Amino acid sequence: MKKSTYSAPSVQKAFKILHTIADSSSGVGVSELAKQLKIGKSTVHGITCSLEELGVLVRDPVDKRYNLGYTLLEIGRKSYGRIEWREIARAPMERLMEKVGETIFLGIMNGDHITILDVVESHNEMKITSPPGTRLPLLAGATGKVFLSQFDEKKAREIIQKVGLIKFTSKSVTDPKTFLKEVVDAKGKGYAIDDEEYLLGVRAIAVPIRLIPLPPAAIWAVGFTSSLNDQKVETVILEIQKTAREIGRALEGRLK
Repeated sequence: MKKSTYSAPSVQKAFKILHTIADSSSGVGVSELAKQLKIGKSTVHGITCSLEELGVLVRDPVDKRYNLGYTLLEIGRKSYGRIEWREIARAPMERLMEKVGETIFLGIMNGDHITILDVVESHNEMKITSPPGTRLPLLAGATGKVFLSQFDEKKAREIIQKVGLIKFTSKSVTDPKTFLKEVVDAKGKGYAIDDEEYLLGVRAIAVPIRLIPLPPAAIWAVGFTSSLNDQKVETVILEIQKTAREIGRALEGRLK
């Protein structure tokens, strides 16, 4: 193939940055990138900020180091057809919704927020829903607990301190020590519950899906407290855990 005589310096620098980050096991900060690549720090900062906005890079909220983001992963996976979250998870999510009768969400951790990848709405006339692509606060209720449960305790504590806890409702957990304890509990149990901590009158049950090198993910059911009641909770937990394992096995198979 004949080499083009036209070059785009910014694009070339962006790819140098991406390759450098891809070769790192722990992420790379702006200053380190500038030093390694001999590119001006302000230029590196501008490129990384743009890539972060696009989801191509994610920045650790604690140490500010960049890692490859979900958008780049998804583009790469699509290029050779190895994995597509919605393709793999949709049918299990639909079956789960039919079993538990509540809206089911699938999402990933993307920097300091959660991105919803897919939603299967319940048949209830009154339901809780958000479209795919919606960004949620990282430390919101049950989802925040299961996402942080996928890290060691030290890292989880650092993220809580850096991101901060928001009082969404009168029942929100805003004490860092209490929230961390619930994160540790979620790690041990394999699920987390929030009772009106994010939205009044709404309960959520979340289960993690962790498969390296994919970003931390979770599946969760959301419903009004009148529907997702105490008598139903244990059954819903078991069904979500089964679905999370099913999705995890399917993802693992596609990654081989």
